[in-house]
Amino acid sequence: MKDVFKDTSATETNKKKKFQLIKRDNFGNVLFLKRMLIGTLAALTYPRLKLHNNLQVEGMEKLKDLPKNNVLFVSNHQTYYTDVISFYHIFASAKWGFKKGVAPLPIYMLNPRVNTYYVAAEETMKQSGIIPKIFSLAGAVTVKRSWRAQGKDVKRGADINAPLKIKKALDQGWLVTFPQGTTSPYAPVRKGTGNIIKSYNPIVVPIVIDGFRRAFDKKGLLFKKRGTKLKVKIKDPIQFSSDVSVDDIVKKITNEIGQNPDDKPKFD
Repeated sequence: MKDVFKDTSATETNKKKKFQLIKRDNFGNVLFLKRMLIGTLAALTYPRLKLHNNLQVEGMEKLKDLPKNNVLFVSNHQTYYTDVISFYHIFASAKWGFKKGVAPLPIYMLNPRVNTYYVAAEETMKQSGIIPKIFSLAGAVTVKRSWRAQGKDVKRGADINAPLKIKKALDQGWLVTFPQGTTSPYAPVRKGTGNIIKSYNPIVVPIVIDGFRRAFDKKGLLFKKRGTKLKVKIKDPIQFSSDVSVDDIVKKITNEIGQNPDDKPKFD
């Protein structure tokens, strides 16, 4: 009897979701408004990426056959905001069928991929100003870093709410994370990312970016150098086996996103 009641309850819940007049994502954001917000961001930032600079994407065709959810993108990190918004442009272009880079005109902003999320430091998203608020509403999954706060190194317990937030994002769509947790090059990949992969077994898509640090300031809001090639390389998706260790996952990701300290260029 208990199973019958459980099935009935699940059916009623599904019916309610089906007939919702206002559709929301798993974090309660209204999808229609979120779509408008992402589209506006795309329109405003397109010139920065394609006209003032030259965004080049390699491996974009690998996005075509990915499932609609439980996909984790792992990337090195160079600016707070522009790295993220470039992925939104790429994912939306892929949704519209473009395979060799971002569309020549931002027509995809009319119907962008809305179930895209990214992991961001809570303190970054809580900064004053309209920009952090807009990016938060566009899909930020905020977490408290256990090793850094207010620009200083700290030691504190892990954010106990972070795994649930990340699961909610993966259950509904694609999630971008920067596993080093900082824009500093060759910083270690945090074990938290390995634990997430071990726990939820998403398809993992490594990405390597370059040029953003040369083109923009640390936040990615101000130009440093125009005419820069912004390179985004999407690598082959990975499905880790269930018996792989967290340490092996971390090692693999470190190499895939080009952040192994042994590969760091040496200057005389």
